[in-house]
Amino acid sequence: MVLNRALILGTLALTTMMSPSGGEDIVADHVGSYGISIYQSYGPSGQYTHEFDGDEQFYVDLEKKETVWQLPLFSRMLSFDPQNALRNIAIMKLHVDFLTKFSNSTAATNKVPEVTVFSKSPVMLGQPNTLICHVDNIFPPVINITWLRNGHSVTEGVSQTSFLIKSDYSFLKINYLTFLPSDDDIYDCKVEHWGLDEPVLKHWEPEIPAPMSELTETVVCALGLTMGLVGIMVGTIFIIQGLRSGDPSRHQGPL
Repeated sequence: MVLNRALILGTLALTTMMSPSGGEDIVADHVGSYGISIYQSYGPSGQYTHEFDGDEQFYVDLEKKETVWQLPLFSRMLSFDPQNALRNIAIMKLHVDFLTKFSNSTAATNKVPEVTVFSKSPVMLGQPNTLICHVDNIFPPVINITWLRNGHSVTEGVSQTSFLIKSDYSFLKINYLTFLPSDDDIYDCKVEHWGLDEPVLKHWEPEIPAPMSELTETVVCALGLTMGLVGIMVGTIFIIQGLRSGDPSRHQGPL
């Protein structure tokens, strides 16, 4: 990636807020961002998405000209004509071309992405799991995210979200890798972006508790057995004392 490439970004979003009615200040309980359109001169490339509470509902594949739902259940209840997205992107392209031609445009300021890698659920060897590479603070929205296993590129089992816009107009992107944990494998999430001097490798490997040695197991078993015997002895003593204290003294009275 070349840092001095000019990139122009256009965003058109319609945001809906739902909150309880009343005379107080409006506080959004839920936020839906519908029709987020992005077009940029690098590529060129564009993106059209619908989001709700920060999660992507669907995006439009601009090359295949089809709507792709993140949850297939939504596609059976709702519908969206991808031609609407294509029209929006075409309008955005006209605006960008006009601004590029008739204004003194400058290169966008590159932010430094923040990368975090973690597993979807606690790791157990041999049990299927998912690695998540969460890349935040992205701007401009041009980035390469790849997975490496033992230093080699992995493409099978990989999926990702679109660019998710944030309140400060930066973006985040989430990349997923389904995998079978093994103590022989290590993974890296490789991120390339104009805001980085060199690619970032975020390392991950399973943290499996070390098994106890035979000596440790023997000591633990011996301590458990000893505590059990002590408990039995103490319990027996308390029972005997209880029986003695409950037996009334017998004294002979006068005839």
